[in-house]
Amino acid sequence: QVMLVESGGGLVQPGESLRLSCTASGVTFSSYHMSWYRQAAGKERELVATIFTGGSTNYGDSVKGRFTISRDNAKNTVYLQMNSLKPEDTAVYFCQGSRAFRTLWGQGTQVTVSS
Repeated sequence: QVMLVESGGGLVQPGESLRLSCTASGVTFSSYHMSWYRQAAGKERELVATIFTGGSTNYGDSVKGRFTISRDNAKNTVYLQMNSLKPEDTAVYFCQGSRAFRTLWGQGTQVTVSS
């Protein structure tokens, strides 16, 4: 069964850190570009970060310098290390895998940044 499963979300205070994980099953993980998106209440889904199959990365302007995306192909897992979290980072975070003619989505994990 093809699945992307996110974990690691939760409630943190401003300035703290979280690491999200997304584990894939039923696919050849190394052949997928992997991304994290987020969607805040009442807003459109936005791209947070992408890591390509070759290892290069791309970040949204709002998270540059604070978030780091990485992947472990041996574990079929992509990570999002989030540092210096701000209240405006509060959202549901989704994992996405993409390759030619196929896009996969996880179910999302809630991240809440609040004092």
